[in-house]
Amino acid sequence: MANNQYIELVFLVLLSGFLFFNSVRLSSCQSIARCVQNEKEALLKIKANVTDPSGRLSSWTGEDCCKWEGVICDKRTGNVAQLKLRSPEIPDSFTDNGTTYQLEGEISPSVLELKHLNYLDLSLNNFRGSRIPNFLGSLEKLRYLNLSGASFAGNIPPSFGNLSSLQILDLNTFYYSSLESDDVEWLSRLSSLQYLNLEGVDLSKAGSSWVQATNKLPSLSELHLPACGLFEFPPLSVVNFSSLLVLDLSSNDFNSSIPQWLFNISKLAHLDLRANNLHGNIPDAFANMTSLRELDLSENSLIGGQIPTDLGSLCSLRDLDLSGNDLDGEIIEFVDRLSKCTNSSLESLDLGQNNLGGFLPNSLGQLENLKILQLWGNLFRGSIPESIGNLSSLRELYLHNNQMDGTIPESLGKLSHLVVLDISGNPWIGLVTEVHFSKLKNLKELHIAKYSLAPRLTLVFSVSPEWVPPFKLRYMRLRSCQLGPKFPGWLRNQNELHTFILRNAQISDTIPEWFWQLDLSLYELDLGYNQISGRVPNSLKFLPQSTVYLNWNLFSGPFPLWSSNVSALYLSNNSFSGPIPSDIGDRMPMLTDMDISHNLLNGTIPLSIGRLSSLTTLSISNNNLTGHIPEFWNGLPFLYAVDVSNNSLSGEIPSSMGSLRYLRFLMLSNNRLSGEIPSTLRNCTTIRTLDLGYNKLSGNIPTWLGKSTSLWILRLRSNLFFGDIPSQVCSLSSLHILDLAHNNLSKSIPSCIGNLTGMALDMDAERYEGNVLVTTKGTEYLYKSTLYLVNSIDLGYNSLSGEIPDLANLSGLVILNLSTNHLTGKIPDSIGSLERLETLDLSKNQLSGAIPPSLTFSTFLAHLNLSYNNLSGEIPSNNQFQSLNDPSIYAGNPALCGSPLSNKCNKDLGTSDFTEGDDEDGDDFDKLLFYSSIAVGFIVGFWGVCGSLAMKKSWRLAYFRFFDKVKDRLILLVVQRE
Repeated sequence: MANNQYIELVFLVLLSGFLFFNSVRLSSCQSIARCVQNEKEALLKIKANVTDPSGRLSSWTGEDCCKWEGVICDKRTGNVAQLKLRSPEIPDSFTDNGTTYQLEGEISPSVLELKHLNYLDLSLNNFRGSRIPNFLGSLEKLRYLNLSGASFAGNIPPSFGNLSSLQILDLNTFYYSSLESDDVEWLSRLSSLQYLNLEGVDLSKAGSSWVQATNKLPSLSELHLPACGLFEFPPLSVVNFSSLLVLDLSSNDFNSSIPQWLFNISKLAHLDLRANNLHGNIPDAFANMTSLRELDLSENSLIGGQIPTDLGSLCSLRDLDLSGNDLDGEIIEFVDRLSKCTNSSLESLDLGQNNLGGFLPNSLGQLENLKILQLWGNLFRGSIPESIGNLSSLRELYLHNNQMDGTIPESLGKLSHLVVLDISGNPWIGLVTEVHFSKLKNLKELHIAKYSLAPRLTLVFSVSPEWVPPFKLRYMRLRSCQLGPKFPGWLRNQNELHTFILRNAQISDTIPEWFWQLDLSLYELDLGYNQISGRVPNSLKFLPQSTVYLNWNLFSGPFPLWSSNVSALYLSNNSFSGPIPSDIGDRMPMLTDMDISHNLLNGTIPLSIGRLSSLTTLSISNNNLTGHIPEFWNGLPFLYAVDVSNNSLSGEIPSSMGSLRYLRFLMLSNNRLSGEIPSTLRNCTTIRTLDLGYNKLSGNIPTWLGKSTSLWILRLRSNLFFGDIPSQVCSLSSLHILDLAHNNLSKSIPSCIGNLTGMALDMDAERYEGNVLVTTKGTEYLYKSTLYLVNSIDLGYNSLSGEIPDLANLSGLVILNLSTNHLTGKIPDSIGSLERLETLDLSKNQLSGAIPPSLTFSTFLAHLNLSYNNLSGEIPSNNQFQSLNDPSIYAGNPALCGSPLSNKCNKDLGTSDFTEGDDEDGDDFDKLLFYSSIAVGFIVGFWGVCGSLAMKKSWRLAYFRFFDKVKDRLILLVVQRE
């Protein structure tokens, strides 16, 4: 009974408490003030001044505006205190039905009716480049103003200086608009300001006044001025930044050293000076900034020298980024100092993309809180230290693109939190075993690659095919590591892969069935440069914008057709056979790059390729394709490289190719194409390489080719072109390979051909120009990556006549072939000025005279053919001519003498030693010169004596008296002897 009474008492107490609580809550709710009428009307005017495509302001109906979305009222007075109309998404984002979230229009002056407004956020909306209203400076009670990313433009109103209560001002442009401020004096009047963000606002006209203005704000704790066009660090005698914790001056153009006054900001915790063209060494004074938690000096390519050792004494430092500079030396002392911090706070260390070198110190392993370590893009060598296994918190390790030529330690396998491991681009040696990955249960990205295709692979995976990894990778890039000869069986559980690369892994196997059954959805599949055989199923799945590399293998069977998501397809150098699928353009419509060259494909070029509207490169060369080249090029507006060479295509070159205004490379060689070069190709004004060789094209070489001034290579050899070489070719100032050999060209070589300045330039930067056969040293060579270094003129096997023009200006010429023509005259002396000349073939012409002695200065000359001309005189014997000792070089020139020919030169007469009968084919001009000199000598001698005697009597009498005396003495001498 007592128990029941106790329970009833407790129940009554609880009930009375519940009723009291609800009565109090009800009374408080009834005391909340409702929306003020004039402010409600002001809000409706604000709404009427903007468009609202997504209906964000649809709740702005009814009597109580305090319940409207984004409107917050003072609970006591009912006045609107805060207006939060920030777009819920970043600019240019859309709702599910395609409408934008952004409010658009202008700010209504009715906002001034909200006299108690202290918080205004209109960020990430779209005010269409309108100016920020000047009247916003009258909202004197504002403590928070955010107009960031709202597409305002023009000058920031100086009236903002009236907002003396403002604590937070955010005008970050997000690079969507062009706000500026010519005079920032108004900033100095914001005495309550604590946070200022003017990112992207152009302050370049304000000069250095930004420092003086912000230095007057005693409460300022965060200052963000990135990408503001600042260019000057003025001197500052008194530093008033007593409250400043965060300073972001990144992405400006200071182009100076780091100012000393920065080191007087004692409380600074975050300093960002990246991308500023700063130069000089990193000051030692940084060691005194003991409050620093984050320091970013990255992307200042002129900051050099060594990393100060004392920088390692900043034990409070959490993030240090010195990447993208010109730092050099070793890091051992710096890291040793860092490692001496008890309870080091360092979580992220980025020293990437510098010139740092030496070995990685063992003390790295003592930075126990480190989560991200980036040492990529330097000159480090040796091995990863064993102590790396002590970094139990490490999540990301980037050592790619160094010169690390040691081994990978097994202790790496202890990093159980590691998510990203990128050690690619290093010449590693040794073995990789299961131990290296034993505890990497969180690993998602594995990158171990060398970018060369050297046949000897120094890093070998010795992993049992039965091993089951503890991780599930998403990105795996293994290049030039030996995983073969068998396809690695330990990958059988990797069913989360998005990127799968086993390039140049020395795999000579078929792909096992279990791989196709992993049901992967891939961004990138790269099995290139192996010897993998078998057929490829069509069941592979790909994610949007994916890439497939199966090139340089032994794959066979029909052409594989995959997901419409594939954008780049590289199947070259395999044995795929059969026709190209007729519906390829419909089944794989997103293709941007397609290289299916060097296979066994046959049939015709499918018309559906013309529907690949995003295609940029098309290579179907070296197959067995037949038929005509289709007229579908109007539908491929972005195509810049076309290679259909080495097939059996016939017919004419399609005129619609002239619609390819971005075309750079056109290779149609080694087919059976006929007709003339279509005049529409003159519209391809950006073309670089035009290779139409080895076809049956005819007609004159078009004069309009001279307007293709960007042309690097013009190859029309082995066709049926006739007529002369148009002088307009001389306008091709960038041309460095001209090959018109094996045609029916006649008349003389244009004298202006020596003006091809592209053959006089020094190429100091590698560039792609396609794959082109170039005849050099009597043999055709296929040039690929080094094609840009070859300067060649080949006009051989035509019917050209006249003399060889002056080529002295072509200082970079490497190959000159004018053989098998009807050229006459002498070999120009100026040809000896071509110091880089390696191949010279002037054979089978009608050239005469001596071999120019200047040719001995062409010290790179390795292949020379002067045979079957009318050359005479002695063969030079110095410099490289000592090695040009094959008699066939000079054969068919009877008047040549000297080694290596059997004709010996007559040193006394300076002529060759051959009989009169042997001279029937000699130089008629030399005979004429010989007899003419005799006649002249006779005339001069005879008339020089007899003429003078006949004209002067005294000389004549003296002459005869002299002979009389001589006669008398001779008679007397004879008589005396008798």
